[in-house]
Amino acid sequence: MSQFFQSYILTYKTAPVAIRELVSLNEQGVRDFLGYMRNYTQATDVLVVSTCNRTEIYFNAEQDYTSVIFAGLKLIKNTSEDLSSYFTYLKNAEAVQHLFEVSIGLDAQVIGDLQISGQVKNAYQWSADENMAGPFLHRLMHTIFYVNKRVVQETAFRDGAASISYAAKVLAEDLTAAIKQPKILVLGVGEIGQDVCLNMKETPRLQVTILNRTIEKAQKLAEKCGFAFGGLDVLKEKIEQADVIISSVSGEKPLVTKEMLSNLSLFSHKYFIDLSMPRSVEADVEQIAGALVYNLDDIREKTNETVERRKAAIPHVQEIIADAISDFEDWSKEMVVTPTIQKLKQTLEQIRKDELARYLKNAKPEEAEKLEEMSKSLMQKILKYPVLHLKAACKRGDAESLSEILSDLFDLEKVKEKN
Repeated sequence: MSQFFQSYILTYKTAPVAIRELVSLNEQGVRDFLGYMRNYTQATDVLVVSTCNRTEIYFNAEQDYTSVIFAGLKLIKNTSEDLSSYFTYLKNAEAVQHLFEVSIGLDAQVIGDLQISGQVKNAYQWSADENMAGPFLHRLMHTIFYVNKRVVQETAFRDGAASISYAAKVLAEDLTAAIKQPKILVLGVGEIGQDVCLNMKETPRLQVTILNRTIEKAQKLAEKCGFAFGGLDVLKEKIEQADVIISSVSGEKPLVTKEMLSNLSLFSHKYFIDLSMPRSVEADVEQIAGALVYNLDDIREKTNETVERRKAAIPHVQEIIADAISDFEDWSKEMVVTPTIQKLKQTLEQIRKDELARYLKNAKPEEAEKLEEMSKSLMQKILKYPVLHLKAACKRGDAESLSEILSDLFDLEKVKEKN
């Protein structure tokens, strides 16, 4: 494991929504923070994962950059509030383990959440774009991607819809499978309404319209997702046009009533998915011919089944992660001796060239070619054994002492590494 891999973690488990909003970074914010880390620290392999449920900062460094990191976060977020107390510090194996669990969905608010995998991939891409992803992070992320693939192929951890909002999206798709471009009406842009829209953003065939009491909030979300929007003043008109109505509007009385829809002309089925509590779609709406209502109990039954299947798959997922981390640890330990191996190669190559030069002065062309080939082969054979012993020493945990011996024997401290 890299000796100085560190992370600062803030999640829905450690901070309320207000604080998560305060430290949340959009793409430009993440890129600005990566630039800040590049300019004001010597940290490498920097990864910043920021979503509605978490803000997590990973990096490789020998120094303690706590004060620098939180000063940068305050600067980018334009706040004077002390944010550090909400973050948990993890290092080395703990930090790697946590990143695996986040990326796979074990640490997600909705277990097995697919969305977080894409968000981590985006974070990695931004690090690469800003030249802040080094060999350690590249190897770590590709190991995570491989684990993700195995989890999908070998377990039931990603099967079904485990969140209310995602289940609503899947149900809407199922109900309109026979319609080429179904019209979906989303009522309310609270947390559930937002999640429904963000999930539907991934399904281009759905024509989504968002309605909300405060039209500015509907507009903001609609622009983010590429949807249409409006206020509740056009509610009846939009219900008449829609194939599926998903409502998560809070209120003491139902927003959608049987009376409101009594004069509605239904030429086919119209589906109402009510995610509100208290309910925002009156139960009597189902008395209208062609209208079908699905409530929270209907959705939860499906999500509970999915959650149980996913929970049952967790031990298998953890085994896959443990295997991958073990291989990654072996690689990262070998990474520590890579500079020694490179310097040893350079030293032996220089010895080979110097000795070869002495014998090539009077050699014929065909002799020179054979000497070149023979000396390279000899050097590779000599190099093979110390390299094998170094790698074996990595697994035993005593590579440092063997590196020192080789360094003293060949005076490697004088060798400058080639880029």
